[in-house]
Amino acid sequence: MSTEAPAKLEQFRVVAEQSTITVQAFAEGLFSAFGHDPVLGIKDFTGEAQFVAGTFENASVKVTINTNSIVVVNDVKDKDRQEIEGMMRADVLETDKFPEISFTSNNIAMSRLGEGRYRARIIGDLTLHGVTQKNLWISAEVSVSADSLRVKGEVPIKQTDFKIKLVSVAGGTLKVKNEVKCSFEVVAQPVGSS
Repeated sequence: MSTEAPAKLEQFRVVAEQSTITVQAFAEGLFSAFGHDPVLGIKDFTGEAQFVAGTFENASVKVTINTNSIVVVNDVKDKDRQEIEGMMRADVLETDKFPEISFTSNNIAMSRLGEGRYRARIIGDLTLHGVTQKNLWISAEVSVSADSLRVKGEVPIKQTDFKIKLVSVAGGTLKVKNEVKCSFEVVAQPVGSS
């Protein structure tokens, strides 16, 4: 009979003001050279991570995004910004019907790169536009210190995997490619610290 106490889980909460999540869309079609490759920034999101310190056993991550907080962050004319954001909310993400995007991990593997630095493979379920894609693989670099957890990476996402209709304008001569690139640099602090 073992008398060993179970290992304590370290818990971290995302600090959205210090974190960045962006989505890069790419234009294609006859007039794509004149179109925009919009970069969308996510302003309102929450998240938490937990793991056994030193071993990363029982590691888990959960992130929830408010879809109405997504805005164009690259340099475009105000008229274009309003048009892109309006189309994205009404036609692409349908934010009235689907106000949240969520990611929940179900498997995390870590390999050490150096002192406090790790390569992570995060596998989980992404729910977007009312559709859940199981076993999405994300590669990331993780830095851990006594007062913060930093996770940086990117993942390609195909809009049609989530039943999102691809946007086109100007009679179809300018459209957005199916695959978008999501990039993130997330900072989290231990729960209980200020």
